[in-house]
Amino acid sequence: MGVYLNGTTAYTLYKSETAKPYFVDKSQMLKELFPLVSTGNNHICITRPRRFGKTVMANMIASFFSKGCDAQDVFQNLAIARYEEYSKYRNQFSVIHISFNDFTEDCSSYDEYIGQIRGQLAEDLKAEYPNAKSYGEGKIIKMLANIYAEDPSARFIFVLDEWDFIFHQDFVTEDNKKEYLLFLRSLLKDRPYVLMAYMTGILPIAKYSSGSELNMFMEYTMITEERFSETFGFTETEVDKLYAKYQALEKRERVTRENLKNWYDGYHTYGGERVYNPRSVVLSLQNNNLGNYWTSAGPYDEIYYYIEHNVDDVRDDLALMVSGVSVPAKIQEYAATSMNLQTKDEIFSAMVVYGFLSYENGKVCIPNKELMEKFADMLQKQPSFGYVYQLAKESERMLQATIAGDTDTMVKILELAHNTEVPLLSYNNEIELTAVVNLVYLSARDTYRVEREDKAGKGYVDFIFYPEMDRDADCIILELKVDATPDAAIRQIKDKKYAMKFQSRMGEQPRYTGRVLAVGISYDRIEKAHQCKIEVLKESEI
Repeated sequence: MGVYLNGTTAYTLYKSETAKPYFVDKSQMLKELFPLVSTGNNHICITRPRRFGKTVMANMIASFFSKGCDAQDVFQNLAIARYEEYSKYRNQFSVIHISFNDFTEDCSSYDEYIGQIRGQLAEDLKAEYPNAKSYGEGKIIKMLANIYAEDPSARFIFVLDEWDFIFHQDFVTEDNKKEYLLFLRSLLKDRPYVLMAYMTGILPIAKYSSGSELNMFMEYTMITEERFSETFGFTETEVDKLYAKYQALEKRERVTRENLKNWYDGYHTYGGERVYNPRSVVLSLQNNNLGNYWTSAGPYDEIYYYIEHNVDDVRDDLALMVSGVSVPAKIQEYAATSMNLQTKDEIFSAMVVYGFLSYENGKVCIPNKELMEKFADMLQKQPSFGYVYQLAKESERMLQATIAGDTDTMVKILELAHNTEVPLLSYNNEIELTAVVNLVYLSARDTYRVEREDKAGKGYVDFIFYPEMDRDADCIILELKVDATPDAAIRQIKDKKYAMKFQSRMGEQPRYTGRVLAVGISYDRIEKAHQCKIEVLKESEI
């Protein structure tokens, strides 16, 4: 057994994963790989955003097929064990498993990086095949060809995790990238010793391989291929099961099923199924707390990285997306790794590939509350966003004025929005007014769960602010009107009984104990003026 060849690392890690309380069995994926292994010389690449289960699946595949271990104790109770081919394929093959994001701290050049990989694999091959001819240190391709020539049964399954990790390293030059692509091509393309090459990464191969270097791979992305779509990310059914387990394990539940959906749902497969960010779901249940578990791996400025040189192009669309509106975009099958993102569609393509945006039916949007908080944080910290930044900075004052019933201050802040250069918002309809209101209440997201177009009572309300941090805080129902009065907005809140939404939640523990505020905001397009009105709803009106 070696480090890369028939090692036990994948088995150890995957066995540990299956023992965790919120483990999700995705082993049925293996059945789809059986025909590929059987026919030989097959190459597939799975690309997904980070933390979507790529490494767990790579460990599963390596530990299942590798003859370097006996994984019966791991797989006998998983879904794959039900299939008749299970015993035929389990632990019967030589597996070369390489995690490309694993390198030593003293590695400071591409030559050192690839040299470590070549050298270790050469050592593994020499130990397993002591009679194999050596062609010099690290000449693994010739070694593999020689091994196969001597023994045609010597064929390998390659499991290559995070293949594109190298492209994100500062020490890697453009020439190094070309060398790396040629290395993978020489290692894998048209080689009889390859039974199957299974590769994972974040960015599509097409971004890097403009020619024929890696065209032997069939690539499966989240937005272009339905196959394997349920393997990466959690489906609604899987989250339901995890939540039932959470309820059985947790004595004092602080996470609701609805909150899991609001915080971590929002991604879409090619087939239209919604999927959750798996890391965030597991950690929120494990910690009994909602939080930014996925985005904590990179601060808000990671989002800003993609747009800082093209703020003007994307600013208005971001204002709409923060409002919960999807905007049209032509998503391309690549994403740049440099700062040289030339167009809005290139920027949004990169953000979809990295998981910062979700894409469906030709439109992009911010997928969930976890990411919405990061976008909101960015908008309040970057003056380069112009009017969006100015309105976001006023959002704390707007919230406090609303709670205090200070409609004069509310009107002044809204007039600031109108008098600021706002090319997006011509105030021709309530959607544009909604975008402005989202911006001027942006800081409310820190303490409230803000829902738009929520079904409440007999109709749909524009905004409901649910106090999540402080159950003594005021609840807010906000209705918008164009060319009408704020009195009409308040009347609609009462007539359609929008407060019924709070009534059902007041039975929850802990109960809401604050006031319920009905807030009406209107804009007169002729007079070009805002009006605001606030009423505290009586108990009989709730």
